[in-house]
Amino acid sequence: MDKEVIIRRYEVKDIGAMIEIWNEVVQEGNAFPQEECLSQESGTAFFAGQSFCGVAEEAKSGRLLGMYILHPNNVGRCGHICNASYAVSAASRGMHIGEKLVLDCICQAGKLGFRVLQFNAVVASNTHARHLYERIGFHQLGTIPGGFRMKDGTYEDICPYYIEIPKA
Repeated sequence: MDKEVIIRRYEVKDIGAMIEIWNEVVQEGNAFPQEECLSQESGTAFFAGQSFCGVAEEAKSGRLLGMYILHPNNVGRCGHICNASYAVSAASRGMHIGEKLVLDCICQAGKLGFRVLQFNAVVASNTHARHLYERIGFHQLGTIPGGFRMKDGTYEDICPYYIEIPKA
């Protein structure tokens, strides 16, 4: 039986769980460019500095299953393009949480006036994410050979993606 999942804007009470989920992905070393884990202080500032942060909450228990950050990808004449990162706890993967987060992110990006959502560095071996993005309608821009340094020191290709955001 599927658990009811609510996607909502983050609240201060969520920061501890958000940091835990974020750091889990950072420590895995195969998706985020960051190498340093967030502390309570740096995490609070990091999430507050985003245009929007969403969380996936299990309705019955209130437990956070995943989260995303949304922010401009650039400034000025390219400020209408946004970027996002998604993190789903290892225990919650395979439950389509990522899809719910991505769809909500696209909606929130439209409300904030962004016109394009671009992912700069999707690791080529992250096939689950890549299939999800393509199923939703993202377009791959190409491949950057050796663009991502894995945790073990090897280099892997990255695949930038984008989607045009429907007007809100």
